[in-house]
Amino acid sequence: MVVGEMPESVDLLVVGGGPGGYTAALHAARAGRDVVLVDRAGAAGLGGVCLHHGCIPSKALIEVAGRVTAAAEFEESGLTPGSVGFDMARFQSWKNDTVEGLRRGVDGLLGRAKVRVVAGDLRFTRPTQAVIETPEGQATFLEFAHAVVATGSRPVDLPDMPRDGERVLDSADLLALTSLPDSLVVVGGGYIGVELSTACAKLGSRVTIVEADERLLPAMDAKLSRPLGSRLEALGIEVLTDSTVDGLDADGVLVHTPDGPRHVEAATVVTAVGRRPNTDSLGLDTADVKLDDAGRIEVGDDRRATPTIAAIGDVTSGHALAHKATAEAAVAVDALAGRPAAFAPQGVPAVVFGDPEVASAGLSTAEAGARGMDVGSVTFPLTASGRAATMRAATGGGFAELVYERGDGGVVGVHLVGPHASELIGEGVLAIEMGATVEDVSLSIHPHPTLSEQLYEAAHLGVSRTGSHVDARD
Repeated sequence: MVVGEMPESVDLLVVGGGPGGYTAALHAARAGRDVVLVDRAGAAGLGGVCLHHGCIPSKALIEVAGRVTAAAEFEESGLTPGSVGFDMARFQSWKNDTVEGLRRGVDGLLGRAKVRVVAGDLRFTRPTQAVIETPEGQATFLEFAHAVVATGSRPVDLPDMPRDGERVLDSADLLALTSLPDSLVVVGGGYIGVELSTACAKLGSRVTIVEADERLLPAMDAKLSRPLGSRLEALGIEVLTDSTVDGLDADGVLVHTPDGPRHVEAATVVTAVGRRPNTDSLGLDTADVKLDDAGRIEVGDDRRATPTIAAIGDVTSGHALAHKATAEAAVAVDALAGRPAAFAPQGVPAVVFGDPEVASAGLSTAEAGARGMDVGSVTFPLTASGRAATMRAATGGGFAELVYERGDGGVVGVHLVGPHASELIGEGVLAIEMGATVEDVSLSIHPHPTLSEQLYEAAHLGVSRTGSHVDARD
């Protein structure tokens, strides 16, 4: 601190205006705390990467892509498809308007809660002090009682093929294009790679996915990724697993595959190989905050890293998911205020907005077995769903699976592959968190014909095996 510089006193400091950050600010303000939220872009950055460059833009593109292909896929059902075009530049205009509308909504919520939003780069200088470098190059010093770090993450570059924003893009670059490339290689077959590949293929790009693991979606249970293969093939997407990109050449990329080296023509390369926490420029060591080997902040169940500093979202361990960050926000704020709080969910939903959608919450049978739990599972196939049949979605290997404890029938995992799995998984999370049994689910009337009946029917199958769920066996 400059000699003679008097720091401004702040009750609760929130660093980062993404879903976790603004949720923490609102929760604290509603509890009566005086809150200052610092984001690099100030009010213009509210919503964070999720709103501006990730979750919302990608789902917007996915939705449009699905509409483009839907008519042709219903031709056998009697629909006469016409010519459906797509204008990426017009999409950008609509997407930007949508994002800005949502950003204004967040800004309005913070304003009504009397949260002060400040633009600038923040760096900690002591365990209870920080300095903000404003966009004008000025320094503002803060003395805070408590702080919540929610600065999110950024895409990881490939060492031998760094992003240049022109030929080698990250996911945010791709979602900002005004015209899609004729051909692209997507490096990474996780949820981001699968989602972007599916959307671009539906909109006319020739797509190749290169994944180093032996299968797509390596972070999820293997059965959830299998149904994607045939659909990606039908969309013309080539998938190269157990493969790595060795470098660029004049008109494509060099790929090392199990069958040897291969050249794949591509106008554009999109890297989707993971994300890195934004912790390296925060001066956290001066605040006695410890980082793990991956640069993530080490926190307890109450999300506190020190008695005065908590951290949430992508800067901590676990899935880099917006809804995880928002759930952690209240825990962190309450813990800093001295109220008992712990982040201990039984099921954090993970969703892939591909085609088909994939959604998972709680434990797989393998994960439960590794914990020494005695579990069974029951699966209801999408081919038996009347609603799926009317949607022409009853093929492709979709299903609903319930994983349950054999002793009391408690639901410990729910896994879905099929249309609107992203919406249906909420019921699964509720069942897990409320300690519902498979019999409870089977006794809850679901409307017909709907996709939600998959869970109802799966539960009935589980109960019918013995007439009572207690001590049911596969």
